[in-house]
Amino acid sequence: MAGVVTALVAVFAVSFIAIIVGVHVTELHTNWCLLLVIAVFLAILSVYSFIGCHQGNNRHVCVLVLGDIGRSPRMQYHAVSLSKHGYNVSFVGFLGTKPHEDVSANEKITIIPISEVKGLGVGPKILKYVTKVVLQSLQLLYTLLNIKDHSHVLMQNPPGLPSIAVTWLVCRLRGTKLIIDWHNYGYTIMALTHGQKHPIVRVAKWYEKFFGRFSSHNLCVTTAMREDLLKNWKITATTLYDKPPLLFKETPLECQHKLFMRMAKVYPQFQANSEPGSEDVELTAFTQRRGSTGAVRPAGKRPALLLSSTSWTEDEDFSILLKALEDYEDFVNGGESLPDLVCVITGKGPQKEYYTKMIDSKSFKHIKICTPWLEAEDYPRLLGSADLGVCLHKSSSGLDLPMKVVDMFGCCLPVCAIHFQCLHELVKHDENGLIFQDSKELATQLKSLLSDFPSGEGKLDLFRRNLRSSGQQRWEENWDQTVLPLLTANNR
Repeated sequence: MAGVVTALVAVFAVSFIAIIVGVHVTELHTNWCLLLVIAVFLAILSVYSFIGCHQGNNRHVCVLVLGDIGRSPRMQYHAVSLSKHGYNVSFVGFLGTKPHEDVSANEKITIIPISEVKGLGVGPKILKYVTKVVLQSLQLLYTLLNIKDHSHVLMQNPPGLPSIAVTWLVCRLRGTKLIIDWHNYGYTIMALTHGQKHPIVRVAKWYEKFFGRFSSHNLCVTTAMREDLLKNWKITATTLYDKPPLLFKETPLECQHKLFMRMAKVYPQFQANSEPGSEDVELTAFTQRRGSTGAVRPAGKRPALLLSSTSWTEDEDFSILLKALEDYEDFVNGGESLPDLVCVITGKGPQKEYYTKMIDSKSFKHIKICTPWLEAEDYPRLLGSADLGVCLHKSSSGLDLPMKVVDMFGCCLPVCAIHFQCLHELVKHDENGLIFQDSKELATQLKSLLSDFPSGEGKLDLFRRNLRSSGQQRWEENWDQTVLPLLTANNR
């Protein structure tokens, strides 16, 4: 197969060069040159597609994300689900952050790393961007053409530029099916930086709309996005809601203590405020363990553990949380009976340094803020140990849902989330959490939810009980019902 690929690429390249040279020699009109190039390309595409279509079905799927595999949880879940059903998986993406052990240690999953191309280091921005897209396209084309024959390519969008067009081309050449998993619209994310009317944003929108129609199947993350794809782009999609896998669950107290002890060695916010009264006692800010019996219980007058997760991008304004924390501090200083807070904000991203400086400029007495990066295995353990989650994700399109809230709900962790268009598909106000509009409302909600802490009788505990009794569906069951039939159906 590799020999056929090389031969066909070589034929196309030689044919293209020959036609270009022929134009200069014969002074053939440029339009005729373009038609000849297209004709040669279509002929090669048809021949190779015919070859691919007659290779028979196999149980090999390529999962593609033009991003960091370790920071692409939904695509990791896809890969693990495929492997559980006997599929061999080629997982293509950037190898930056360590993937979850269920991926890295899985014999049926082969990670094929690609590098993030930077483009030219000098020249106008538009030239840098164009060269980046071209070089990334060539790298991706070469990588996909050299992967063992597969029945489907399951790719994430965004980012879709240039991966949608390149992947479609490879699928046509290989006679395989393309499934696009729409997490959002890439052009709306670009618009946060450049504005809706920027030429690059307009090109990106056209590109997603045009090439997105060539897929065999489409998945998306919300009903609102499914309806929008059909109405505006004539793309039919199936809604696959994000659901927490089984590893997201409440963390037993003993496991909490072990996690807090490890984190206290690195982050002082997890250390106890006082020395233990006995050498026989291990203390963290939240738990204590008596060595003679091994019994673990919550620490006396412990702070509340507030947790948020972020990619530190433009669609999350953490100044809202910081302002709400300032108001919370004022409540405490004003005599309100409220617990101290340890606020943990996990994640990596481009704006982390900006917000870290803002955090360092604050001088709280009753609030400590920590911004760790957690290993994939520790993240669900910390979520399962927290008292309240906060989500500041505001969808660039208004059509996707924050996966961090899905994870929080999997751990039965109530959440305060900032309002946007389709959030109601996930967060039920006053049932499993609260929805706020601004920092003032968030501060009021923190005050209300933590006023009875840690009694177990307030609204915070009511939300937790509601989550426990909701019988929420897990990723594994949801995937089996929604995605597996697409892979096994004999259509197109």
